Amino acid sequence: MFDVITGSIKSAVNKVRFKDDAASLKKATTELRKALLKADVHHKTTKDLIYNVELRTKELGIGQNAFLKALQENLTSILTAEGNQGFVFSNTPPTTILMTGLQGSGKTTTTGKLANYLKQRKKKVLIAACDLQRLAAVEQLKQICAQIEVDLYFDDIEKDPVKIAKAAQEKAKKELYDVLLVDTAGRLAIDTELMNQLGKVKDALNPDEIFYVADSLTGHDATKTASSFKEQIGIDGVILSKFDGDTKGGVAISLAEQVGVPLRFVGTGEKMPDLEVFIPDRIVSRLMGAGDIEGLAEKTSAIIDEKKAKEVTKKIKKGEFNFNDFLEQLKMMSKLGSMKSILGMIPGMSQMAGQLKDMDFENSDEIKRIKALIGSMTPKERNEPSLLNPSRKKRLSKGSGLSEVQVNKILKQFKSASKMAKQLSNKGGMKGLSSMMSQMKGPGGMQGLPR
Repeated sequence: MFDVITGSIKSAVNKVRFKDDAASLKKATTELRKALLKADVHHKTTKDLIYNVELRTKELGIGQNAFLKALQENLTSILTAEGNQGFVFSNTPPTTILMTGLQGSGKTTTTGKLANYLKQRKKKVLIAACDLQRLAAVEQLKQICAQIEVDLYFDDIEKDPVKIAKAAQEKAKKELYDVLLVDTAGRLAIDTELMNQLGKVKDALNPDEIFYVADSLTGHDATKTASSFKEQIGIDGVILSKFDGDTKGGVAISLAEQVGVPLRFVGTGEKMPDLEVFIPDRIVSRLMGAGDIEGLAEKTSAIIDEKKAKEVTKKIKKGEFNFNDFLEQLKMMSKLGSMKSILGMIPGMSQMAGQLKDMDFENSDEIKRIKALIGSMTPKERNEPSLLNPSRKKRLSKGSGLSEVQVNKILKQFKSASKMAKQLSNKGGMKGLSSMMSQMKGPGGMQGLPR
């Protein structure tokens, strides 16, 4: 997410080579100031950050560790605004959230992503389609809800969004939903009509929280519009959409301080799972190049079925991992979101994440070929890969539309991957993997980062 800023921080840190070298500190802060402004961090936020980092570094005694500690402390402070983090549930369900934002900000898609996030955490979610301004909004929500298998309340006849919102809330209470997400209308710009309508929906529902969806690609305008919404309607948090397309990333750093409300989530890709909770100290860890292992663990634990994972591990240890298991693992992996966002959470892997750009793990050409091959197998062949003799391979080649060379290559890769997985599944293998992960925190990341 913060490739440019992370690179600039590393460059600035490398300039502070000697202890008590005030000149090198000045060079480091000057370079950092330029990089932050170039990355779209607000000028006032940048000015305050640089001043406080310089002051704190001098207090600690000029040096790389002191500079890193000062930067970590002040970045965390800037990213932290008074209010809740992530998603907070009401004591009396359903937790009602009003989703607001300008037209084109990605509000409707973000509503779907948030519903998917909650569903993965075993919550019963209802979405209310109250955006009656944009003709395609209700249809878009129907498609999203069908995709993520979440319930939608809509009324094609009713033209009053307040009545639809109230009816949805009654349904959510009656049918014991955990969360109600209300998708409201947006406009191309803030106007009196929009605010009046939102005010009426707000008064009718008395929502637990109001989220504002801001388009990160609009840069400083995202901060201005969020501030305006806060003043006129009141908001409890911001969700930054399209963050994967923002190569600068600076708006996320200054938004909490400038608007005065916490940044709650960020959209990190086009898929439904590509929504990440925004927790300041974890984000600072990523900014500093140290990844976010806690966030990755939380994300995977919410998606991966522990019972199935144990069954697969047993199979791997016995060397019985088959094509059915592979398809099941692929299905789980697709729920994690883009490979770029996952790698960005692993220490030392952020640079590789940047090189991946928009790689789609689930729908890459290689995965499509593997799926075509597996689709041509009999149930018995899927379950027992050892059955695949030359004549069967020839039949699979015709059935999948792949050459015999491609078939042999895929089968060889699968066999090699199964062997490697078996080696890693024993204690020594896992110890080696853990050691490799620890080393990634070294030169590739920010070695010596104060915790």
